[in-house]
Amino acid sequence: CVPKGLNMSIVNPGGLPRYEDIEPKARKLCEEVILNKSADGNHVERFLEFAERVKNPPAPADLALAAPTLSIKKSTPEQQTAFLKSLKCEVTCSAEHVVPEPGAGLPDVCRLEGSIETEKVAQKIISGGTPTPSEVLKYFNKQLKERICFLDGGMGTRIQAEKLEEADYRGDRFKDFNAIDANGVPVSLKGNNDLLIFSKPDLVKDIHKEYFAAGSDICETNTFNGTGISQAEYKMQEVVYEMNKVGAELAKKAAAEVTKAEPHKPRFVAGAVGPTSRTLSVSPSVEDPSFRNVTWDELVESYVEQIGGLVDGGVDLLMIETIFDTQNSKAAIFAVDEY
Repeated sequence: CVPKGLNMSIVNPGGLPRYEDIEPKARKLCEEVILNKSADGNHVERFLEFAERVKNPPAPADLALAAPTLSIKKSTPEQQTAFLKSLKCEVTCSAEHVVPEPGAGLPDVCRLEGSIETEKVAQKIISGGTPTPSEVLKYFNKQLKERICFLDGGMGTRIQAEKLEEADYRGDRFKDFNAIDANGVPVSLKGNNDLLIFSKPDLVKDIHKEYFAAGSDICETNTFNGTGISQAEYKMQEVVYEMNKVGAELAKKAAAEVTKAEPHKPRFVAGAVGPTSRTLSVSPSVEDPSFRNVTWDELVESYVEQIGGLVDGGVDLLMIETIFDTQNSKAAIFAVDEY
């Protein structure tokens, strides 16, 4: 990917082995299965046989069928750096650049030039205000030419570390919540991290502050599942607008507090817009590939509601993220334009 122009990815490279660190036989078997290609076409059977022998080694006496040694030695950071440098190459574009007619082309926001008063932006954030889109763009376009800017880490994994139980998710507001799902089973709220905006607001704000204090320039709101479609899984679709608005306000408070302590480096809030629990491109039914459990209009409507809450809560930018279905992504972008 690097030689082809990859310059951003979500990965912890220190936790991965280099490709060539994988034992050659295991690597070849994996390649055949992933590419679905081998000389004899029996790669799946070979892979399953290999996996079975690793899982259930034959008796030591049977040396001919001794279990394969599956060993992956993790390379050092220095080795990984050297390996990545060896992959890099110059990428050039030979395509003819077509210039749009005057007034027909949209401006490239990533190249929006202009001076920006950092102190003015910081004061606006400290007072609880929201910088204009052009101010946010100019600030980051300038900063990204000078340094690496940081987004926060995972909200879900950080919340999991708190080991919260059902009562924590319910809080006082939802302690008597007793909805029943379609199968006649009481709905559990445990795991609905977005709901902690109501039941554990201080925890949510403090997590944002942790990431800001650690150096993050931008923190995402705790609204990854903050759409009516996703919240319907918990029978919580009625609080979606409020959830997004309050979630944005909590993150903005954290940004204001940290920016006040470090006015030379203002902190920003991105409204997190996730994929929802349904997909437009894939049928949830293996029997009927044409079946869909959501429509384009329903998805757009759900996103518009979420975006309305985030904007009213004061987010500085919107982040449509971690959506594996491009149709869902298009619906989210369409909803932003509609809003």
